[in-house]
Amino acid sequence: MSHLYVAVLAVIVAALLSVALYRSSQVKSKADYLVAGRSLPAFVLVLTLLTSWIGAGSLFAGAENAYRNGFAALWMPAGGWLGLLLIYFIAPRARRFAQFTLPDLLEARYNQTARVLGTIAILFAYVGITSYQFKGGGNVLHLIFPDAITPELGTYLIAAFVIVTTALAGMSSVAYMDVAIGSLVTVICVIAAPLLFFKAGGWAGLHAVLPPTHFEVLGNLTLVRALEFLVPTLLLMLGNQVMYQKFFSAKTERDARISVIGWILGTVLLETLIVSIAVIGSALYPTGEAAAQPYEIIPYTARHGLPALMGALLLGAVFAKVISTASNYLFSPATNLVEDVFVRYISPGASNKKVLIVSRLAVVLLGCWALYQAIYAPSILAKMLYAYTIYSAALTPVVLAAFYSKRVTAWGAVAAIATGTVVTLAWDVPQVRAVFPAILAERDAIFPALFAAVAAMIVVSLVTPAPDAEHLAKFAD
Repeated sequence: MSHLYVAVLAVIVAALLSVALYRSSQVKSKADYLVAGRSLPAFVLVLTLLTSWIGAGSLFAGAENAYRNGFAALWMPAGGWLGLLLIYFIAPRARRFAQFTLPDLLEARYNQTARVLGTIAILFAYVGITSYQFKGGGNVLHLIFPDAITPELGTYLIAAFVIVTTALAGMSSVAYMDVAIGSLVTVICVIAAPLLFFKAGGWAGLHAVLPPTHFEVLGNLTLVRALEFLVPTLLLMLGNQVMYQKFFSAKTERDARISVIGWILGTVLLETLIVSIAVIGSALYPTGEAAAQPYEIIPYTARHGLPALMGALLLGAVFAKVISTASNYLFSPATNLVEDVFVRYISPGASNKKVLIVSRLAVVLLGCWALYQAIYAPSILAKMLYAYTIYSAALTPVVLAAFYSKRVTAWGAVAAIATGTVVTLAWDVPQVRAVFPAILAERDAIFPALFAAVAAMIVVSLVTPAPDAEHLAKFAD
């Protein structure tokens, strides 16, 4: 069986590396590297958006949530589904704006300070997201090769592969790797879920083994806890720089809008299947290694609950999905360092060749930072919620206000970004949380940080002059 797993992984690695090498030969300019020459059609956009969104957060943290709480774990992906309904209307506006990074948008709508603070928030959030992709991928390799690869060694191997393939061709490499990965994952999950469902004895078998709460809307969660899963996912989706960069890379506004429809359908299908596989796995393997490490339930179920070839393909799909998401979230902050720091402040007249060299160096440096965090991250789920909260509280309110509010001012946005970032970072310091009542201090940072950021944005905007109509024109329909 091990030879089968080696063969599947070897084919996937060779295919992804071939795509990266080929696309790197097509990169000639900064626009080619950062936004794929603004050439991505709707079909490619659908698969790259789907693949970049669903990674270790869904396959490990979401699966752990499903193992413990049953179908109530759908509260987490449901936040993304709600966000996608709003993104349908944002996508063409984002493509019309057609810049390189989200801080480009922040400076154009607000000011230079908002751009700098936005860049800092993105670096903290996205390097954190990249780190738990590395960690999740290391766990997959250890599960496949338990005697040869430790989780730490697997993390190093995943990090090295992601850094190399991402540095080669930038957005072009990321997007076209996603086409192959998105197609593979969707097909395999559609086949694997029914096979596991019938192996567990159908609904009767699941109900006989699992507690009734696994089939309830809230399950073991309180409503507040459910919203602590839903809201960060919703807000990350709405302000997600990876998504905006994909829209900036679209051929046309029409391609951007059409891609969202496919993204909605694909995300609802795939995330429901992932939660279902995890719940079925909790019925098949309620004790032992799976119970001790429930975040591994999907790869564990693939290895032990499916026919050899199907299990190898599902494990390979999980492996590829982690690589894809890591590539997306590593590449995104690298573009911030290049576009929002190097080109903006250090070398405004840099040639395309120089920008490409610095871009690849930025990928390597941020990849090493993410690897350091991955080695010392205590929990994938905790790291995910931390990263989502920084982004959700600090950036999403001002991004939405850029497109939908005429009254939010530049300094209101600056206040929101700074407040959301500071509150989220401070919330992890026990001495800070001890100041608040226990009922608040026991909660995750999302609601305190979000409330503080929005309040700061509103108050400061009310006491500063409103932006003029000419400045707002490019953000309106």
